[in-house]
Amino acid sequence: MPMLELADTQLYYEDTGPGSTGETIVFSHGLLWSTALFAPQIAALRDRYRCIAYDHRGQGQSAADRRTCIGIELVWKDAVQVVERVAATPVHFCGLSMGGFVAMRMGARRPDLVRSLILVETSADPEPVENVGKYRLLANVTRVLGPRVVASRVAPIMLGRAILEDPSRKAEVARYMTLMMARKDLWRATNGVIDRAGMVDELARITAPTLVVVGEQDVATVPAKAEAIRAAIAGATLVRIPDAGHSSTVENPVAVTAAIEAFLRPRARAAQ
Repeated sequence: MPMLELADTQLYYEDTGPGSTGETIVFSHGLLWSTALFAPQIAALRDRYRCIAYDHRGQGQSAADRRTCIGIELVWKDAVQVVERVAATPVHFCGLSMGGFVAMRMGARRPDLVRSLILVETSADPEPVENVGKYRLLANVTRVLGPRVVASRVAPIMLGRAILEDPSRKAEVARYMTLMMARKDLWRATNGVIDRAGMVDELARITAPTLVVVGEQDVATVPAKAEAIRAAIAGATLVRIPDAGHSSTVENPVAVTAAIEAFLRPRARAAQ
């Protein structure tokens, strides 16, 4: 199992190797998830692009972290190590939700590592005040009783109505919730998301070509948040994904992959 050795932890990653374009995409997942969040996109793109996906510390298959709060600033520094040491080249950095918090920091602070940004279901704001109390409660319940106790509360935050209300996708929803509820220590990363600082004041520093993607049914980072990011980054474009909530990459994977392909295609040609 490939692991990136850092000074104080180990990060699990998957590297498909070089694709035909010579371009690399790094995928940074959202809270509670893992590399599985981007499995459909990697399957579709791996023949043309080198695809690297990794798990944040304390999530997925990465090593545990004993901090009470795994802060976003620390997680961002981990991502820099992934790009510098695993990719070893400037990349197209694709982040969803928590991964988007990382991606915006990468674009604003380390433009030398970024060819383009793909920001999916994310926000440049701190966590809204009205969410902090209920999310803190969910984190505390998870810490004491385990994640499965809060699964029914988490599902409508992480997934949209279309997939939750479709009887034919019931088994799919159950599989995703099993993946999201797999680790008992997820409350540590949750605290980091709740306590994060905003990025609004740094967005103007992002000069890399940027695609903003949001599920039309996203209630965690609503489409208005995506529109605000698009407006703040010069030249950014916005794609809204129908029939998808906060995990559009698995809820409507065909539409998300098509948006990414359309965005990257001219940039890959230009690099050849």
